[in-house]
Amino acid sequence: MPSSTEATSVIPKHVAIIMDGNGRWAQQRKMPRTYGHKKGVEATRKAIAFYARAGVSHLTLFAFSSENWNRPSEEVSTLMSLFVTSLEKNTGELIKNGIRIRFIGNRAAFSNKLVKQIEKSESQTADNNVMTLNIAANYGGQWDILQAAKQLASKVKNNSLDPETISEQDLAAHLSLAGTPDPDLFIRTGGEQRISNFLLWQLAYTELFFTDTLWPDFSELVMQQSLDNYTSRQRRFGKTAEQVGAG
Repeated sequence: MPSSTEATSVIPKHVAIIMDGNGRWAQQRKMPRTYGHKKGVEATRKAIAFYARAGVSHLTLFAFSSENWNRPSEEVSTLMSLFVTSLEKNTGELIKNGIRIRFIGNRAAFSNKLVKQIEKSESQTADNNVMTLNIAANYGGQWDILQAAKQLASKVKNNSLDPETISEQDLAAHLSLAGTPDPDLFIRTGGEQRISNFLLWQLAYTELFFTDTLWPDFSELVMQQSLDNYTSRQRRFGKTAEQVGAG
């Protein structure tokens, strides 16, 4: 463990979470997977409140990947319904707590009802500044990079961009989280240790925290462990430990 002078000593500005384990949590209780997703909504509300209180400025939650459409139709239908009802029920709470909500991902496959509710919740919370809550829905990291590359290619085609001058910053400016600092801390619940096509570009130097805790059981104790674990890390960004220690 690094010394106190070398350790990360601040709350992460941006936390990104893969909320995994709802289905398994329900199956362990001999309940349908959909029941686990409903319980997972409660854990999500607790996590949002905890990290906002802790001083996190940006929280990005992976709610539904572009690959999740391959799940059983009943489960997908339940998830879509939960998106709508959760937004309807909880937008008022977000406003009260000063939390802005944004959705990232391809909305083309969503119902008109869900798209309208997303737009309404985004509009109603747009001026909040305590924390920005990014919900990744129908999102994939490869899709994110591809759509950014297509935008750059279009500019090159229109002769408004010289391909020789394209930089990492140019591509990042066309990603879904453009203007948002890259995640400092990535958390995955449920025991799996992979990032599953989530924020592939943005996680380049993010600290990773994996826990066996299933998402519905993601308690404040485990949330605090994630922050404590982050604080114990030394973030080098390609430098040596000695360089970082020298300031």
